[in-house]
Amino acid sequence: MFIENFKVEEWFNKYEKDSVYDLADTCVDSLSLEELFDLVGDKNLHLDEILKRKLNYGDIHGSLRLRKAISSLYETQTPENITITHGAIGANQLVVMSLINHGDKVVSIIPTYQQHYSIPKSFGADVKLCFLKEENNWLPDLDELEKLVANDTKMICMNNPNNPTGAVIPDDMMSKIVEIAKKSDAYVLCDEVYRGLNHEGNPFSVSVSDIYEKGISTGSMSKVFSLAGLRLGWIAANDYVISQVNHHREYNTISVGIIDDYFASLAIENKDKIIKRNLEKIKTGKEILTNWANSEPNVRLVVPRGGTTAFVKYNLPISSVELCKTLQEETGVMILPGETLELDGYLRIGYANNFEQLQKALKIFSEWLS
Repeated sequence: MFIENFKVEEWFNKYEKDSVYDLADTCVDSLSLEELFDLVGDKNLHLDEILKRKLNYGDIHGSLRLRKAISSLYETQTPENITITHGAIGANQLVVMSLINHGDKVVSIIPTYQQHYSIPKSFGADVKLCFLKEENNWLPDLDELEKLVANDTKMICMNNPNNPTGAVIPDDMMSKIVEIAKKSDAYVLCDEVYRGLNHEGNPFSVSVSDIYEKGISTGSMSKVFSLAGLRLGWIAANDYVISQVNHHREYNTISVGIIDDYFASLAIENKDKIIKRNLEKIKTGKEILTNWANSEPNVRLVVPRGGTTAFVKYNLPISSVELCKTLQEETGVMILPGETLELDGYLRIGYANNFEQLQKALKIFSEWLS
């Protein structure tokens, strides 16, 4: 089976270890265990419980406690509609592996995480791409999407809030995407790893799994909960999809670690405290980034409305790969080139981590641009 190089991950593998200022990170400042215990309380009680645990396989599809906690993030999902995976990266792969066959038609809304078009393509699917556009504030053009979705389209792949642009699809627009999918009875796979980090109003957008019988939501502990090191994700979907996923899952997962399961349960049960902490950090970083973009004549920014990343247009006669490569070699500032996300001429910048580093790196970047 041939699969295309995973451009984003290979860029990180090549450049992250040598960066001095990392503006490519997509996580809110990660929690330490000490910080997690401070947020949830009862540190000694939790430590005692962990120390008594035998390190066996644990619950194969995730503990009931964890699946109950995850189902609380949705309006209509039950623990039986949830299965636990190795991160959202494992969740996305399992969904496509379980439902897409050679010759199936798939439409992917991009830019997005490369899994959503390269994996179905590797299975021999006929993949069509629907590009988001800056002039539409990075929201899908529904007329264009409808033209790409054929009568026999098997799946539409997307993510919301969007990585890299930070766009948030309004609930009424999501309902219209579902209506487009219904015309061909297509699944909608929505990578919702940033769901819970809307910058205004309810931090949780409507989930596709709550408004569409064939909607499939994937999520993880990495972004919203600042616990990427747990490597734990999930799928929320109807009974048939979960049964198909679990059938394939036996070949590559067995179970996640019971310690990861425990900490994920603890974090989600205290989601309000963690999300409040993370939205405050996002607000600070976003203000730094937007102030910089407004004062920097060589860039243009559609202000993100969700998540932790922004997609910045730059005004230089150079490819994004060459820009990012040269910038890091000369200054130590690491930024992700838009070419790795299929849109050259743009840069993805993460802004929710180390604010002192963010300010310093943006200043260095401006000096380099000029």
